[in-house]
Amino acid sequence: MLEGKAVVRETDMSEAMQSHVMELAYKALDLHEVSDFQSIAHYIKQKFDEAYGPAWHCVVGKDFGSCITHLCGSFIFFHVEMMEFLIFKDGKDFNESKEEAIGVLQKAN
Repeated sequence: MLEGKAVVRETDMSEAMQSHVMELAYKALDLHEVSDFQSIAHYIKQKFDEAYGPAWHCVVGKDFGSCITHLCGSFIFFHVEMMEFLIFKDGKDFNESKEEAIGVLQKAN
């Protein structure tokens, strides 16, 4: 297990969800070898799917890049010592049409 404090690098999650995911990360590190990134990520994803519904993604490792799209309020990127955690929810926001989403992207460019 890693003993360091979790440090959030970026998030748009509620405080409660942030606490929950960090608690799960520490639990996953207790249950699995620190080098078993896939099992750690699977544990966190499974628990978040159970708690908040499907379509969560979890990436765990020491050196990775990413470019993602996520639902608002569902993103966190943090690290514990040298291990990094990226958790986000993907999926269609049913309040937004495809055309509206494309329009938002075009305005941003």
